[in-house]
Amino acid sequence: MIDTSRFPATNAIGDFIRATLPGPAAELTNIVLAVLAILTVVGLTPVALIWMERKVAAHFQARLGPMRVGYHGLLQPLADGIKLIFKEVMKPEGADTFVFFLAPILSATASFMVLTVIPFDHHLQVTDLAGGVLYVIAVAGLGIMGVLLAGWSSNNKYSLLGAMRSGAQMISYEISLALLMLLIVLLSGTASLREIVFSQAGTVLDWWIFKFPLFGLVAFVLFLISSTAELNRAPFDMAEAESELTGGFTTEYSGISFAMFFLAEFVNMFMAASLTTTFFLGGFLAPQFGLAPLDRVLDAIPGFLWFFLKSYSVIFIYMWFRWTFPRPRVDQLMNLEWKVLVPANFFLLLVAGLFVAMGLV
Repeated sequence: MIDTSRFPATNAIGDFIRATLPGPAAELTNIVLAVLAILTVVGLTPVALIWMERKVAAHFQARLGPMRVGYHGLLQPLADGIKLIFKEVMKPEGADTFVFFLAPILSATASFMVLTVIPFDHHLQVTDLAGGVLYVIAVAGLGIMGVLLAGWSSNNKYSLLGAMRSGAQMISYEISLALLMLLIVLLSGTASLREIVFSQAGTVLDWWIFKFPLFGLVAFVLFLISSTAELNRAPFDMAEAESELTGGFTTEYSGISFAMFFLAEFVNMFMAASLTTTFFLGGFLAPQFGLAPLDRVLDAIPGFLWFFLKSYSVIFIYMWFRWTFPRPRVDQLMNLEWKVLVPANFFLLLVAGLFVAMGLV
């Protein structure tokens, strides 16, 4: 087992500020720096993921993707972002102005708030809440509110229908995600995300995907399916089905308002991948194989690099889903949740309870 005393919650920058400034000023400065760090992640993540999405889609379809703006199209997302910022922001006649412009802000804010409790490394976490899992479940609902308000306020039947589909889908699959998170809380004995990571200390076989024999792998697959539906990503993008709804709840949005929904979608994907990494793949802990020379080399790599490598690997799986599977019907999607995933998750909780009671995990 890893000695967790080697992973203090403080870091050099925070210690320097606390040693240099008086108490309240140091606390405020550290809070501002933490918020700026999360804003940097929120700002840069969509840029990287938009480029990655286009390249993955292109290679799945035997083409190259963006190649002209920057090396291999690296600057294409930046060019598209600038274009969206300068496009005219339009509001449909009859729309509720305040709610119409509030909706994209709510969607983007939900992602930002969840990232504040994600442990990117042992010393890179804005705050470690004892009930971090409950906080994640609660705050994630803000994103659903943003989608529902966007569809309702647009005064457009396509938007309203897309929002109602999305609300039913997201609320339903939120139940499966919550049950899977509670499964890991039951197994690890803590609701703190940082402590959940440390509960997987040791070799890769101590990650919950393997540590909960066979059922951990099943839970991991169910988490991927549920989070894909929660993200409204293909093949579960019923809320934006272009062939049916012309774009769903974003039909009437343009310019920076549409850009915020677009940003929220990719930040949400990174957030879901981060939670998958934290719950099942050892978080920021380096993979260990019980081979001393190799383990020392892997342990020398900073934890946040392992965290991003694992998270982006999960994101690649999300993109693989999008460009591989056909879109099911709405009724098939809801049947999958209520007739398959929810019963399966309750069964996993029952098995986990037996494992904990018998001291097998």
